[in-house]
Amino acid sequence: MEAHQIAIYLGAMALGGLLGWAAPAAGPGLEHAINPVLGALLFVTFLQVPAAELLRSLRDGRFLSAAMAVNFIVVPLVVAALYGFLPADQAVRVGVLLVLLCPCVDYVIVFSGLAGGDSRRLLAATPLLLVAQMALLPGFLYLFMGSGLGDIVDAGPFLEAFLLLIVVPLVLAWTLQTWAARAHAGQRVSDAATTTMVPLMAATLITVVASQVPKLGGSLGDVAAVIPFYAAFLIVMAFAGRLVARLFRLDVPASRAVVFTGATRNSLVVLPLALALPDELAVAAVVVVTQTLVEVIGMVVFVRLVPRLVPRLVPDREPFAGG
Repeated sequence: MEAHQIAIYLGAMALGGLLGWAAPAAGPGLEHAINPVLGALLFVTFLQVPAAELLRSLRDGRFLSAAMAVNFIVVPLVVAALYGFLPADQAVRVGVLLVLLCPCVDYVIVFSGLAGGDSRRLLAATPLLLVAQMALLPGFLYLFMGSGLGDIVDAGPFLEAFLLLIVVPLVLAWTLQTWAARAHAGQRVSDAATTTMVPLMAATLITVVASQVPKLGGSLGDVAAVIPFYAAFLIVMAFAGRLVARLFRLDVPASRAVVFTGATRNSLVVLPLALALPDELAVAAVVVVTQTLVEVIGMVVFVRLVPRLVPRLVPDREPFAGG
């Protein structure tokens, strides 16, 4: 499955779209399944980040600084530059902001590794990127849409999503790691859990796409209008990520990882936040899912493009634990 995961993910999205079109009545039920399947996916993702590795990443100052800079300085500036080209519909704009202002924490690791990026470094930085995006997202939304958004967006679902999708899976993962370090039974459970990464990712994509396709309805035109916006974002961030990596003088694998973390967005984790919006903003969730469809196709291109953007022309400049 790992060898064919790109094809599996594309097939999962196609199957989800077919299921959503053929059985639209199943949409509400599938929506309730998003958080459990996504929580399981993030648990397995965090399980691959040993606590010691996370502490090590905190000492890897140069890579961590580059990842934070590209995601929380460069990306907001790029989004601001493209923002004026979005449809005027508030729901569409909220959906785009939710998804583009948050860095990906799941399949970015897979695609980065396929392109020769330092996926271990990126994996270790995942919890920090999650905490940072949840802390900064309310401020970004305020800057883009003003204080009026506070009357529409309830902070409760944001906090609930942070607890259920980040804190709980992270604590459970580290608990299992502790058990695995002390007992063979724990190690067997941990090994078995890590083999479910690809099936869980596929299940998440099927569930997400199938639950949102029935909502398209009369909003198809507005949703389709954001596709060029998402494509432009990917193109711009490919070069912006390379520039940031050069500014921080990272080695080739780390540079490729920075390009991927800047371009891939957190559509799956922010989807529960979009689903918690009021009914008048329901289209935001579909806009978020549309980004996933565009991005996964874009990642297939990135796997071939990024090694050319960041070629191995010179020896790597920094060891793993650079600082």
